Amino acid sequence: MNCSITELRNKEVINAKTGCRLGCVSDVEIDTCSGCIVSIIIWGKGKCFGLMPRDDDIKICWKDIEVIGDDTILVCCDEAFSCCCNNNRKRNFFDMLFK
Repeated sequence: MNCSITELRNKEVINAKTGCRLGCVSDVEIDTCSGCIVSIIIWGKGKCFGLMPRDDDIKICWKDIEVIGDDTILVCCDEAFSCCCNNNRKRNFFDMLFK
């Protein structure tokens, strides 16, 4: 089954190991030499109605994708990656202003 990048965009991504919802596909990274998709990118959640910097983006390698369904994408990531679904990284107020 073929899938276009437009169809891939906005599909919900779920970590199959933890059951954690990571977000929706926002962008893809493509190798321009081979024309293959290298990874999918999930933009970090915005804060304070877009006035504050958003959380870090999540980059998932193409090899970690298990299943692409009609509405969801199941990925199989290690435990070290599962903490990215929370992104509760503590930052100083001034660090956020000058990022």
